[in-house]
Amino acid sequence: MTIGHEAIGSGAHKVITLHGWFGDHTTFHPLRGALSLDEFTYAAVAYRGYGLSRQIKGRYTMPEIAGDVLELADKLGWSQFSLVGHSMGGMAVQRILADAPGRVRKIVAITPVPASGVPFDPDGWKLFEGAAASLDNRRGIIDFTTGSRLSKTWIDGMARYSDETASRDAFAAYLLAWAKTDFHAEIKGNPVPIKVIAGANDPALGAEVMKATYLAWYPNAELEVMANAGHYPMNETPVALATSIESFLRK
Repeated sequence: MTIGHEAIGSGAHKVITLHGWFGDHTTFHPLRGALSLDEFTYAAVAYRGYGLSRQIKGRYTMPEIAGDVLELADKLGWSQFSLVGHSMGGMAVQRILADAPGRVRKIVAITPVPASGVPFDPDGWKLFEGAAASLDNRRGIIDFTTGSRLSKTWIDGMARYSDETASRDAFAAYLLAWAKTDFHAEIKGNPVPIKVIAGANDPALGAEVMKATYLAWYPNAELEVMANAGHYPMNETPVALATSIESFLRK
């Protein structure tokens, strides 16, 4: 079995992109018009239960995502590659790094979940835990994490698409995978070059969280705070995000 994915580009620098909890393999589609496809080849994966992999059952864990991505890289013949991960995918790229450190060239982590997981208060956990069955919960999460400043039409579309593209069982299980997993001791001190991108309007995973985690753990980490973006820079500021990603990867 090979995980569902789609590839674009013909460049020598291979890049695997990993989506967040509310996404799938199409998460980075808004960037396509700004990508340098002669320099980079991108493979966008869909986790088990999501998008192109919706019919593939699994345990829905970080080690499973890492194993599926490494198997895909083998099938593609990519001995080395860079990783781009959004939100939950920001944790997943670190699991891949922990499991196969010699294969990862660089990492870009976009509004990412730290390798230590995310603490919740009881009300917050109730909101997130109920999101698998409730579009209202999903809308509330998306609105909050983008600073309560964006179009309600866009928020509703994001919530509905997340429900349509992912199985509810997988969606519910992945919450535990990214919120309650802690393997930061395995990646602490890793010298991989990593760029962390926080949204200026993301109150959940903002710059201070990144400084206390990624920048404290990775000696070759750098932080960019993206103006006019919350938790979804690929939708909010796609050209700026694509430019930032590729500038870092080609250094």
